[in-house]
Amino acid sequence: MQKPLLKAPLFSSSEFIAHVRKSDREIQTVESHLLETSEIAGRFAEKLGLSHAGALIGLLHDFGKLSSAFQSYIKACVNKEFDKNLIDFDVDQEFTDFQNLKRKVDHSTAGAQWIHKNLPKHVWGPLCSQIMNLCVVSHHSGLIDCLDPDGKDNYKRRIEKVDEETHFEECYTRFSPRLSDKAIELHGEKLILEFRVLIKKIFSHEGPEGNKVKEFYLGCLARCLFSCLIDADRISSADFEEQKNATVRSKSFPNWDLAIERFERFFKSLKQVNPIDKIRKEISDKLKSQAGNSIGVYTLTVPTGGGKTFSSLRYALHHAKKHNLERIFYIIPYTSIIEQNASEIRKILEEEGDDFSSWVLEHHSNLESEQQTWQSKLIAENWDAPIVVTTMVQFLEAWFGSGTRSVRRLHQMARSVLIFDEVQTLPIKCVHMFCNSMNFLSIFGKSTVILCTATQPVLSELKNSKRGQLRLSDELVGNSTDVARLFDSLERVEVINKCREPAGWSLEELTELSVQSLEQSGSCLVIVNTKAWAKNLYLSCKKTGNFSKEIFHLSTNLCPAHRKEIFRKIKERLEKQQPVLCVSTQLIEAGVDISFNSVIRFLAGFDSIAQAAGRCNRHGTMQDESGKLCRGKVFVVNPEKETIKGLEDIMEGQRAARRVFSENPDDNILKPEIIRKFFDYYFFERSDSMIYPFKDHVGYSDSIFNLLSDNPHNNFGCKNDFRGKKGMLPLLMQSFATANKYFAAIDAPTESVIVPYGEEGRKIIASLCGQQFDPAAFRLILRDAQKYSVNVFPNVWDKLRKNQCIYEVHQTGIYYLDEQYYNEDFGLATEKVAEAGFLMI
Repeated sequence: MQKPLLKAPLFSSSEFIAHVRKSDREIQTVESHLLETSEIAGRFAEKLGLSHAGALIGLLHDFGKLSSAFQSYIKACVNKEFDKNLIDFDVDQEFTDFQNLKRKVDHSTAGAQWIHKNLPKHVWGPLCSQIMNLCVVSHHSGLIDCLDPDGKDNYKRRIEKVDEETHFEECYTRFSPRLSDKAIELHGEKLILEFRVLIKKIFSHEGPEGNKVKEFYLGCLARCLFSCLIDADRISSADFEEQKNATVRSKSFPNWDLAIERFERFFKSLKQVNPIDKIRKEISDKLKSQAGNSIGVYTLTVPTGGGKTFSSLRYALHHAKKHNLERIFYIIPYTSIIEQNASEIRKILEEEGDDFSSWVLEHHSNLESEQQTWQSKLIAENWDAPIVVTTMVQFLEAWFGSGTRSVRRLHQMARSVLIFDEVQTLPIKCVHMFCNSMNFLSIFGKSTVILCTATQPVLSELKNSKRGQLRLSDELVGNSTDVARLFDSLERVEVINKCREPAGWSLEELTELSVQSLEQSGSCLVIVNTKAWAKNLYLSCKKTGNFSKEIFHLSTNLCPAHRKEIFRKIKERLEKQQPVLCVSTQLIEAGVDISFNSVIRFLAGFDSIAQAAGRCNRHGTMQDESGKLCRGKVFVVNPEKETIKGLEDIMEGQRAARRVFSENPDDNILKPEIIRKFFDYYFFERSDSMIYPFKDHVGYSDSIFNLLSDNPHNNFGCKNDFRGKKGMLPLLMQSFATANKYFAAIDAPTESVIVPYGEEGRKIIASLCGQQFDPAAFRLILRDAQKYSVNVFPNVWDKLRKNQCIYEVHQTGIYYLDEQYYNEDFGLATEKVAEAGFLMI
């Protein structure tokens, strides 16, 4: 039975409210919430050696909720029966004057002021205080700027806000003895010592990097600690609102012995049918033998088809056990292959009857809204699983994205193994930030990083090493001779350069080449650079003959479930040796376990060409007419009228590829030394792009790397000239919020929309739109909905909005698509799909 409306007299002076549960109007007190958040945040921060700091910021983050202003706000929310879908009891600087909707309440600054006023007077005090205070004042907005773009000390302005705005004095008098004693216990010399050990390690660390990188490390430290607070706060709030949440959260350390037992059993069952199977086993066995390596940053350079997925996982499991690590992350470049990899790992490790929810968490969607409401916070994932399979985009958002949704997950990367599959797909603009972040995780977060690819980018020997480069521990395959020998043993294709200069191949000529390759080899994969070429070439090939069953189209306009069904049909035909012609964008290029007898690749960087070659004769089983094993053929072509303006990575990749082709006309371009030459050219010319430069519409320009390190172009007078001076510990100068504002892991940010593909897609949409909002059920449905979502760019999103064919679900920021705008052949469309024809994106 629902409780009656709360009346003012029901609240005693000691009963301060943090949250009110919607279902039964039960109260979570400020004291209960602060103690719970403190315990969780301290536990999370212990991985960084900052357990006292984590516990203190957890204890004080909502200190300002003790004010009369906030208490009036939350009581009015309940008493006046405001729409609970619109009210967020965690809101900062929100309305309390419900008649005029003008007055605002700041409930986060007071806690930071407590730390600022009470931290011991010590040379380390101001810097330690600032790092913690940034977390507290930012816990609803995302990290604020220390210096704003105009050169003003934004941190000082915030921490020195007057009492009329922060209500510090009032909250101080209302701080219960239990909370006060806990805060005093946490804020002493032990806390300073924790920071001192970590910060001294940062500034005494030897390497080619300059002080700029060390300032970047301090920013990483602040963001990781911030992540601990955000996750702890959200867990406490969410589990109070929905008590069932706690039953699915991890409560124990992963049983790596059990995972290893299951993996080794699986590995032993693998049959060695082809010569390549023996090579894959040798690679895997070598990695297992090295799993006792110290924590560090490693490369794993293995040709496509060499079994990197299972070999790296095997290494990670044994390595995690050896070093008592908490998680394994498998970070993948494209959403198109995440389900495949996650499914393969689940089949190996998960068994019926396991007494926990899952070994594997698959996370790739942006379905959650950044503008989180009280409800949508409950469905946010925090990567709480032993093995997390996610995308490079999600990984970069956790490190550099705005708001609080993504950064919440960041602390989970400490004391973990991070496997980057196809690391060469790292956005060029993120190179220095990526290298520095991985060094920070390895050195200070006690994590191991493994960079897997057949085309290893030279991230440890960058042109501008002062900006930071990877501090590599070793190559897991062995020395350069071992790597070269491995590539020779796995050579299964011949790459043929058929580019025409200056004019390229016409649509008609490429159609003829595709059909001819299909007829001669029995199966052909064509990989193009744009969706427009994929569509046009598919339609052109289809017109040449009876291709009702053997021709397929793939692009990211199809939802993952749709692509999975197409892959199933293709693989089924290939296994039966039936003709297959597939025209695809780059989504098929990395990590997809599929093998064609011939491949045509539109000109791109050598890394892309090598990945395309990995889809040809993948298992080395092709035979010529006499029955002898032979190599598959990979044709590289340059189409005419290719519209790639704005696709700088492709354009620069083509430029470097043309140069290497011209210098090595007769060489096998898949050899490691040729790949290295390509990256030398590609990286050298683009070194100035590796710090994420930006320029906005009003002419403001800088780089995100600058903003997150020493902020050299900011006009603020008291800058950090050199922290190494004796006795000098100036404060942070970063512009975190400004950097986050201009960051996007991909060039154009995308929005996710759930599409009505098949019966299951329509069923998911119907379930999400049910009248009664059930957070726990909603979260489970949303996980399934990731398989039925499509990410679209802003221009496409605007068209969909204009046509009124996307609809929001329960004001959560999650949208679904009208079924009239999804096509069986090409997926999501911007106009209603008709039989005679339709407008494609």
